[in-house]
Amino acid sequence: MADADSERRPAGELEASVLAALWAAGKPQTAAQVREAIPQELARTTVATLLTRLHEKGAVGRSPGGRGFVYFPVEDSHGLTARRMHRELDQDDDRGRVLARFVEGLSPGDEAELRRLLEGDGG
Repeated sequence: MADADSERRPAGELEASVLAALWAAGKPQTAAQVREAIPQELARTTVATLLTRLHEKGAVGRSPGGRGFVYFPVEDSHGLTARRMHRELDQDDDRGRVLARFVEGLSPGDEAELRRLLEGDGG
């Protein structure tokens, strides 16, 4: 049963597959089109639920299309990662301490890249 199998997978894995399908398509997709494009065998309702959750999180947009909606990513994978980082940062009262701990954990290469970006040499 496909739904039972999907319940055992981490939700993030399924959402990542849905987002990857939308990015690869390059144009708005229906839930049925997304279902066809992802490697997992999921029920139509499961894909529709995943798309709704991603819409509620702001990761995908939607507009009327056909008998329902068509969905599209609102940003690329890098933008989505940055959004997650901001969301995590916003959950702590001491932003300075969080940022300090983050920087302490950077590799020398990542630290150099962050310095370059902060100095305005690219992005």
